[in-house]
Amino acid sequence: MIRFEGVSKIYSTDVVLKNINWEIKKGEKIGLVGSNGAGKSTQFKILIGEEDQTSGTIIKEGNPKISHLKQELDCNLNFSVREELESSFKDIKIVALKLLEIEKKLKSLDIKQHIEELEISVNQHAKYQAKFESLGGYKMQSDVEKILPKLGFSIEDADKLVGNFSGGWQMKIALGKIILQKPDLLLLDEPTNHLDLDTIFWLEEYLSSLKIAIIIISHDRYFLDKLCKKIIFVDRGISEIYNGNYSFFVEQKSLNEETQNKAYQLQQKEIQIQKKYIDRFRASATRSSQAKSREKQLNKISKIEAPKAKSKSPAFNFPDCPRSGKLVLNIKNLSHSYEDRILFLDVNLKISSGEKIAVIGPNGCGKSTLLKIIMKKISPEIGEINLGKHNVITSYYEQNQAEALSLEERIIDLICYESPQWSQKKVRTFLGGFGFQNETVFKYVRQLSGGEKARLALALMIMNPSNFMLLDEPTNHLDLQSKENLELAIKNYKGSLLIVSHDRYFISKVANRIVEIKDSKLFSYDGDYEYFLEKK
Repeated sequence: MIRFEGVSKIYSTDVVLKNINWEIKKGEKIGLVGSNGAGKSTQFKILIGEEDQTSGTIIKEGNPKISHLKQELDCNLNFSVREELESSFKDIKIVALKLLEIEKKLKSLDIKQHIEELEISVNQHAKYQAKFESLGGYKMQSDVEKILPKLGFSIEDADKLVGNFSGGWQMKIALGKIILQKPDLLLLDEPTNHLDLDTIFWLEEYLSSLKIAIIIISHDRYFLDKLCKKIIFVDRGISEIYNGNYSFFVEQKSLNEETQNKAYQLQQKEIQIQKKYIDRFRASATRSSQAKSREKQLNKISKIEAPKAKSKSPAFNFPDCPRSGKLVLNIKNLSHSYEDRILFLDVNLKISSGEKIAVIGPNGCGKSTLLKIIMKKISPEIGEINLGKHNVITSYYEQNQAEALSLEERIIDLICYESPQWSQKKVRTFLGGFGFQNETVFKYVRQLSGGEKARLALALMIMNPSNFMLLDEPTNHLDLQSKENLELAIKNYKGSLLIVSHDRYFISKVANRIVEIKDSKLFSYDGDYEYFLEKK
């Protein structure tokens, strides 16, 4: 359908894409991956015509219809669900309005006095009527009613306002609008952001059932694993293609790097041996011709490229902290409501030292509230929340912690305020571990991307050692490499952990126990995420 051939994109300050080569065929589902700032969204903008490439060619077979589901949902909250879905039929709506206008005019015209005008209007009406029919105007209502149950809405929901539905349901409406346009290629930019697990499951199933081509930019590795059969990896402006899912890509990329590194080292060793021989016998009466022959061969050799130095990425290391006692947290008979909704009804939970627990459940079920109750930011209506009596030291990362950073502060100053006793060298080394090197440490918070703010907020949280961490959606806005480093740090962390997350790949890597919130109760599964799925 579409092929990128040697595409580059250069801005006045930066080279984003250098040599992009990939293609998508009809019905293919492709994952577009790479670190933040690698140029993934730029490729989407080029595809939909928002931006032009600096050089290279984009070949399109025929004129494929491309639709783009953006991160910021484009929904009118004051429309009903039906009206919002119908708004995708812009051409039909324009023709329908024109027909109404002509019909109104026809009613107002006197047959005897305006024969010519009447004839013109009747012909116009026939022309627009034919156009309305060819655009599928008579099918519009039935198309909308057919898609409603596929999106999970009832016919009664169709007349409710879009604003009455949560973000997950609004995403379904936005996706429904695009599907009604019958695109040949669907571009999805972080479609699982802020969705709960049930909605992500639904989205996976729904996208799997679609026969159209789809390109997905996502940091949700589980999602990419389930849907994509091809991964395009973009690094430093260059694309690499891997014909498999995300797990295959990770494995193959590692093997390729290892193979290239070994081949490079062997060739370098051989080159050094030959150079020594040439230098030694170049002036020899008996062996100079042999040395010259070897030199010619050496000049002809096809050089293996040196392995790329890996991009520096944030390495999260949690500082050591004294061990806590065996019991870290004891929740007894907790009941709590929010407005008219009961979140918890007589629930109990015990956490022991070393447990790494993931709290899961749909949006609005009380996951973040539970963490706030434990941290005494909210008082429970009924019940007891007791931290263990022996040496429990907590730290807490809130979901919106990155947004709470002071925009007019510099990165380095924020760290210095928190630890005035640290030397400049120690501050710079610490920040380097979070991906802030050289001059970037002097950036103001307002200049940072969402991922950079998230890394800075995490850095500030872990400066103070703790043995019981509570993390609310810590992977939001982090790129794939940052997530992998966070997973590694958590694996090495000796304390206890309570995580709220919708990132199933992340949960599967770090959690050794799952607590599900369902129907105002807590259900505990003493195993990892795969065990939880099996039991479910």
